[in-house]
Amino acid sequence: MPNAIPLQDWLAVVDDEYLSSFIRNGGASVKFAVTPEGSKAELSRQIRDRCAGRGFTVIELDAGGMRAHMPQDIFFSMACQLDWRLLARRVVLRLASARGYHVDGIDAAGDGNVFEAVAHANGLSADFVLTLIRPEIEQHVYRNPNMAKDFRVAMTHLCNEEQPGGSASAGLLLLDWLMGNSTRRPFGIYTGINRTTARYFIEAALFWIRFAGYAGTVMLFDNSRVTLARNPRDGSRYYTRAMAVDHYELLREFVDGADRLTNTLLVVVTSPDFIDEDTGNRSRSYGIYPALRTRVMDDVRDRNLANPVASLVRLA
Repeated sequence: MPNAIPLQDWLAVVDDEYLSSFIRNGGASVKFAVTPEGSKAELSRQIRDRCAGRGFTVIELDAGGMRAHMPQDIFFSMACQLDWRLLARRVVLRLASARGYHVDGIDAAGDGNVFEAVAHANGLSADFVLTLIRPEIEQHVYRNPNMAKDFRVAMTHLCNEEQPGGSASAGLLLLDWLMGNSTRRPFGIYTGINRTTARYFIEAALFWIRFAGYAGTVMLFDNSRVTLARNPRDGSRYYTRAMAVDHYELLREFVDGADRLTNTLLVVVTSPDFIDEDTGNRSRSYGIYPALRTRVMDDVRDRNLANPVASLVRLA
């Protein structure tokens, strides 16, 4: 592969230039990694290892098992991989800490009631702690302008489900809605998660992950399936040319709106067919959607050396 960079060299750059600094400090970036088929598992494993040591959440998306041209499917796939209760508990502990309560030693992943745990750690009653924390939840969650309104409503209810006497069934209704298992919208939520609104929910979820105390989010999006010109009829999803164009438009929107992706590195893991210059009727390369191609192509390219911080890299 011309101008290819060894996988380990590129991962070192991602670690040093992005995970350690730029993404952690609030930045966001979209990268395209043209990866040999045999290296994808190793790429995923190593990125997961690096993220685990730096406090990042990792989300893996696969065009073979979801509709990669539909933004709502991207959100639903994200939602199925997130521990929403853990995120809500981490937020409650963060708000309690900001109020001056001692929260050291309280396990956010524990089974006990988080408000009671805070009360016990500070020698107070759970009702008293709840009375003081509720306004914080309203101000910093329900009224947070960085998240879509209905997403804020959902997260507020998830935080409140941790209070004494909270209903577990109500939380399950919210999770079913977030994961796309039900279109029923509980608690006065008016907006459905669909092609028009999903982008706002994706952006809100990425902000919520950071707000819960994680360093950020790394999304690995394997879109190799989209680039197949012929249907292998192997049971996985196949994309028509029109679907491929819709998918590339979706990626272009991610590139253009990268500044709205809070502390996020999106790595599109793709195949060599993605950069095939053929734009014929059977092509599924990025050439069939020039708006994406012009955003990620190499404007200036050395004949021998690869640029490891380019938008698109070819991995060896």
